[in-house]
Amino acid sequence: MKKFLLLLFISFFTYCFGLDTTKVDVQTLAKTTKSWNNAQLPSYPTGKPEITILNIKIPPHSKLKLHKHPVINAGVLIKGKLTVVSEDNKVLNLEEGDSIVELVDTWHYGENKTGETAQIIVFYAGVEGEPITILK
Repeated sequence: MKKFLLLLFISFFTYCFGLDTTKVDVQTLAKTTKSWNNAQLPSYPTGKPEITILNIKIPPHSKLKLHKHPVINAGVLIKGKLTVVSEDNKVLNLEEGDSIVELVDTWHYGENKTGETAQIIVFYAGVEGEPITILK
């Protein structure tokens, strides 16, 4: 009943104030079966799903520790610039607004080489009770 009333209120509000919901802009930032180094993404793990969303701020002139993710994850750099380097020295340079489908089970690190904080929102499709990041 509450959902119905909320829908009714939104519809009435939209009608009365002439809001045009057809002007919603949807932009696909990433849609792929591969990570940024062109490796095929693995199957999703079994177990109880757990979604984690992190807002990561990387200070100027800093480098993250070498790490890997055992689960599929993807993000969008919302501020600054970020360089991601795999253990085999493949490099991905991200700028504000760029998306990334991260490496899975591959050692890598991120580095902010600029004088401005880099900020990235990352979504992890993990399993409850299991880590999303492993440090080397």
